[in-house]
Amino acid sequence: MENLELYRDTLDKWCDMIRNNSGISPEKYGNDKVKRGLRNSDGTGVLAGLTNIGNVHGYVISEDEKTPDEGSLSYRGIDVRDIVNACRKEGRFGYEEVCYLIMFGKLPTKQELIDFNELVSTQRPVPYNFREDVIMKAPSPDIMNKLSRSVLTMYSYDTNPDSTDLLNMIRQSITLVSRVPTLVAYAYQAKRHYYDGKSLYIHNPQKELSTAENFLYMIRSDNKFTRLEAEILDLAFILHAEHGGGNNSAFTTRVVSSSGTDTYAAIGAAIGSLKGPKHGGANIRVMGMIDDFKAHLTDITDRDQIAEHIRRIIKKESYDMSGLVYGMGHAIYTLSDPRAVLLKEKARELACETGNMDEFKLYETIEELTPEIFAELKGNKTMCANVDMYSGFVYKMLHIPVELYTPLFAVSRMAGWCAHRIEETMYGGKIIRPAYKSVSKKAEYINIEDRV
Repeated sequence: MENLELYRDTLDKWCDMIRNNSGISPEKYGNDKVKRGLRNSDGTGVLAGLTNIGNVHGYVISEDEKTPDEGSLSYRGIDVRDIVNACRKEGRFGYEEVCYLIMFGKLPTKQELIDFNELVSTQRPVPYNFREDVIMKAPSPDIMNKLSRSVLTMYSYDTNPDSTDLLNMIRQSITLVSRVPTLVAYAYQAKRHYYDGKSLYIHNPQKELSTAENFLYMIRSDNKFTRLEAEILDLAFILHAEHGGGNNSAFTTRVVSSSGTDTYAAIGAAIGSLKGPKHGGANIRVMGMIDDFKAHLTDITDRDQIAEHIRRIIKKESYDMSGLVYGMGHAIYTLSDPRAVLLKEKARELACETGNMDEFKLYETIEELTPEIFAELKGNKTMCANVDMYSGFVYKMLHIPVELYTPLFAVSRMAGWCAHRIEETMYGGKIIRPAYKSVSKKAEYINIEDRV
């Protein structure tokens, strides 16, 4: 809104009106037994649907008691650790195989994977003039915002955008999985040039490269990357590809898809969900928190200093005053987050190679000390490091700019979102519509001449 200050008094008045007329006390939620955030009182999620795609396990319910358990993540019933270990053993990239598994429900044969990779490679380039007209002529300082708009604009380039026929949704899904990394890379280059004053580098995706390799190739001015860098980014893509139907962005995909709308509208909504700092932006909060540790500690390897600063953060005396130790705790995982465990191994390897072991040990010490300090200050609570604890640190060591951290999450999650859209459209059957109880008081209509 232009000339905002000219209307400041009016806007402030409207803000006060909303506060006075729309407030709902926290007690009201409890009295009416509202499951805020669609969560039960013990923190477990309200059962809203069924899925064959992914499973997240972090606790056991026995005799109505929630018991912490080691975390596991499976795609179509296959433990993600087995997928990662197989790819490491065979020395190959695994994200494309994971996309195939998540979307089609089975591991591909060698030939099926070759065919899938070939199809993906043909879809990576953006349509003629799309790069110039959609991205370069309308850059955004926020890459997630630009990605959402670009995905929505893909509707106009699709000859059959609205059909929810299975074959059509598969076609659109493969296009999105293939093209979104390219869109993110170009949106980054546009942002870097038009907002940061840097030189503009536009690199076309290379047919022979994997998704991880192509992304590094496209965002770097010299196109150069090491095998280890690509392997670690591929691992991050695998670990973020899917996380069950209950996470905010996957559930958003299903809610929007249940209305019968088009694929681009549903995925655009998921991107908007992921943009939020409570979802996809958490690793950026971790990085800011680490900077806060560095600013206040004289020795980042001193456990006593680290412990004291954790106490200050939990007491809302430091960082963003939220009382949250970012990267610690999860809605489902209790004793361990398998994604964090796997990424931490690579973080250690990369830190050793890049001379960042002292910083790695800072992360590791925060992970070790936070549960006991949290229990000391807030009461007993089982918690573990989540994937955000180490993902930002890994991206930093890969020299990936911070503004790409959340877009990388979107690149990874595209296969999962598309699978959930297809599953909801094919088998959900009903538009998703939970209930909200009105707590407004009955009021009489007042003629406009009599209002004050």
